[in-house]
Amino acid sequence: MSSAEPSGTGADVRACPFGAGEAPAYPFHDPDRLEPDPHWEPLRREQPLQRVTLPYGGEAWLATRYQDVRKVFTDRRFSRALAVAPGAPRFLPHQPPADAVLSVEGPDHARLRRLVGKVFTPRRVEEMRPLIQHTADRLLDAMEEIGPPADLVEDFSLPFAVAMICELLGVPPEDRTRFCAWSDALLTTTAHTPAQVRDYMMQMHAYLGELVAERRVRPTEDLIGALVTARDEDDRLTESELVRLAEAILIAGYETSASQIPNFCYTLFRRPRLLERLRNDHGLIPDAVEELLRYVPIGTVDGFPRTATEDVELGGVVVRAGETVVPSMGAGNRDPEVFTDPEELDLTRRPNPHLGFGAGPHHCLGSQLARAELQIALTTLLRRYPGLRLAVPEEHLSWKAGLMVRGLHTMPVTW
Repeated sequence: MSSAEPSGTGADVRACPFGAGEAPAYPFHDPDRLEPDPHWEPLRREQPLQRVTLPYGGEAWLATRYQDVRKVFTDRRFSRALAVAPGAPRFLPHQPPADAVLSVEGPDHARLRRLVGKVFTPRRVEEMRPLIQHTADRLLDAMEEIGPPADLVEDFSLPFAVAMICELLGVPPEDRTRFCAWSDALLTTTAHTPAQVRDYMMQMHAYLGELVAERRVRPTEDLIGALVTARDEDDRLTESELVRLAEAILIAGYETSASQIPNFCYTLFRRPRLLERLRNDHGLIPDAVEELLRYVPIGTVDGFPRTATEDVELGGVVVRAGETVVPSMGAGNRDPEVFTDPEELDLTRRPNPHLGFGAGPHHCLGSQLARAELQIALTTLLRRYPGLRLAVPEEHLSWKAGLMVRGLHTMPVTW
């Protein structure tokens, strides 16, 4: 790939904090808990569009300023489909399927989003709130019956998030633990080999194919049933698209809540004054969730890459047609040009145009459901357990490694 020259308004490549010469390796490593990547601030300041070498081949631009990141997400001259094409630069051991909802564009992408979008409308999510609340209460009843200490991950956040997305899809309760391993494989960076990833993907694809076959024999009103109807009666889906949609919803639909509930609690435990403020005023929780989505970086890698379809000016640099850009959501969410005192956790921050759910055509379909789950989970935990705290020293916590997402393997808590 050719390297673009900065325009007259851009930063000088010689100011790059990584040094001159060959494009440095993408700063791709297991993160320090939930701490911001140390490269974000100097890159935003000195080289907001930095050339990097990706770990699984090829070079790309790394965008770290909010406006540039948002432009990559929203400007249709940056193509997601081209970024997953064979031979495209990548930071994962595998490329997502070309017919996945995160890969396709234009009319096909709009068609797929319309088919599932009605499930995630604000009205539908509001109708689900009693079910979300009941699920949270049921899990916390069981946790309380066992007594402290409990594992906030295994006993609450993971089964809570899994239960909600499986309820939408219609995955049988007895099968709900199976796809956690599949999800870890699909979100791997270094934790699994490419062969393991392929094996897990085949397992999940086969399993969802079986569910689709069952719906054809015994129709249901869940999301998989609706997708089967769209495929068989309305001819609005291919068979592959049907299964890929179910896969995407299954994995993406629970990961934010499953990881961010303990991540949010960990962040608040380290800030007792803010935690006490939330305990005393649950009305702050909706704004607090938005701020935590901005402040807590869930990804160990940056946003999904896009490839330019034509020459595009970005951050004072001309990105040439065919070149790939990696938009850093985490860096954009800490940009002082957009967020006053971005390193401060401000539970009343307004406005808060964070990029926690992306932006543009591929903005997270399930963002409203994730918000409702996070709000209800946090409110219920603080209401039922005003003394909720870590049951072990912070240094004894076990963090995920080798995955696209940040989070805790286990989180022992007491109350």
